[in-house]
Amino acid sequence: MAKRVLLAEDEPNIVESLTFLLERAGFEIMVESNGRQALETVLQDSPDVLVLDVMLPELDGYEILRRLRGDPRSANLPVLMLTAKGQRENRETALEYGADLFITKPFSNAEIIEAVKQLENGRPG
Repeated sequence: MAKRVLLAEDEPNIVESLTFLLERAGFEIMVESNGRQALETVLQDSPDVLVLDVMLPELDGYEILRRLRGDPRSANLPVLMLTAKGQRENRETALEYGADLFITKPFSNAEIIEAVKQLENGRPG
């Protein structure tokens, strides 16, 4: 059975390209473009991996991550954070809040697929 990936991203071009890449790599993709809805979907549908953009409407990725890590239903969900903000403090904040991996935009196709495959069987470490 294909591993389920929730893609929390509000940029249509990125959603389209990531959906194509990850489906081709054998993953089942769910998409949410709103932070609050992404959080609800994680808690209701339990994806295997969350690919989380930092800048989302209603709730940003950091707040989503903070809430996920504080909830026993999602505390161990593998999370890959994506952001156009590549400064060191953004990476540190993401890791502090519990992101497993952090990739900046623009990213390579191979980098994304490798990261999701690394997370598909649970959180590293």
